[in-house]
Amino acid sequence: MIKASIVGGTGYTGVELLRLLAMHPDVDVAAITSRSESGLPVAELFPSLRGHYDLRFSEPDPDQLAESDVVFFATPHGVAQAMVPEILKRGVRVVDLSADFRIKDQQLWEKWYNQNHACPELIGEAVYGLPEVNRTAIGAARLIACPGCYPTSVQLGFLPLLENDLVSANDLIANSASGTSGAGRQAKLDNLHSEVSDSFKAYGAGGHRHLPEIVQGLESFASQPVGLTFVPHLLPIVRGIHSTLYATLLDANVDLQALFEERYAAEPFVDVMPAGAHPQTRSVRGANVCRISVVRPQDGDKVVVMSAIDNLVKGASGQAVQNMNIMFGLPETSGLEVPPLLP
Repeated sequence: MIKASIVGGTGYTGVELLRLLAMHPDVDVAAITSRSESGLPVAELFPSLRGHYDLRFSEPDPDQLAESDVVFFATPHGVAQAMVPEILKRGVRVVDLSADFRIKDQQLWEKWYNQNHACPELIGEAVYGLPEVNRTAIGAARLIACPGCYPTSVQLGFLPLLENDLVSANDLIANSASGTSGAGRQAKLDNLHSEVSDSFKAYGAGGHRHLPEIVQGLESFASQPVGLTFVPHLLPIVRGIHSTLYATLLDANVDLQALFEERYAAEPFVDVMPAGAHPQTRSVRGANVCRISVVRPQDGDKVVVMSAIDNLVKGASGQAVQNMNIMFGLPETSGLEVPPLLP
C-alpha cells in the first residue's frame, strides 16, 4: 500500500485528488494539509467525502510528510518550491500540480509568474508529467511537474501532427475554452455566477502564462521551432476544457483519422473519436480522459483538431494520479477507471 499525503487539500485540485484516491485500491491517504483549515475534519469542509475520510486538515509538517511514499502539491504557484527540496532529501517522491517546475527556463518562468524561483537547482531534474510523451522518464522520476490543463488539451491535440512533421510548426493556433473551476477555489468577482452565466469571453489574448509551457512541450516533439497563437476563453460552466486547434498541412495525402487512431491506440486515456464526431465537455466530466477528433475542412490545406478534457481530472488531479501509478509501477489505470458523469 502506497502512503500518500496532499499539501493544499482545500482547493479544487486538492478535493479532486481526495475523491480519486478514495477509490484507489493501492493508496492510503495519510495526511491532508491546510494552514487555514487546520484541525477541521475533511468531511466537514467537503460533505461529498463523508464516509471516505476520517482525517482532519493539518499544518504542513515536513517530518509528517516524510513518512509518506509520495506527496502531492495541490498549491498555488510558488508554494511547492519552499518545501520540495526538504521532502526529496527524505527520500519521498513528489508530484507537483502547480506550475513551479514545468518551465525549464528559469528566467522565462520568473517573467511569466512575476517572482524569483526559490529552488532553480531542481528545475532540470523535474520530469514533465505528460504520460503520452514521457512515460519512461516518469517511471524513474523523483519529482514530477504535472502539466497544466490548457497545455494538456493543446499538446495532445497537436502531438501526432508535429511528431510526423505534417504541419507548419511556425503557425499553429489554439482556441481553448475552460470552465470557471480552472481559476481555482477563490472569491473573485469575474468568477461569480452572475458575472459568468449566460456569457462567453476571451481573456489573456495578448499573452497567457500557459503559453510558454505549451510551446516548450510542443517543441519537445517537433523538429522545428514552434510559433503558437494561444487564446483562452471562459465558459459559463464549472468543469471542462474544449480546445479547437488549427494548423496548415504539409502533406495533402495523409490519412489524418488513421494517423490519430494509430498514435493513441495504446493510450488508455486518449479516445480518438470516429470520423465526423465532435467531442463535448460533458462527455469527459469527472473522468481522466481526453477525447479528440480531427477533420480536414473541405479537403483543403488546413487541419482542425478538437480536444476535450475535464480540467480538474486529465487536466490536473487525474493526471497526477496517473503519474503516481507510473512512478510506483502500478497499472496506469488504477483508481482512474470511473466513467464520465452524464448528465
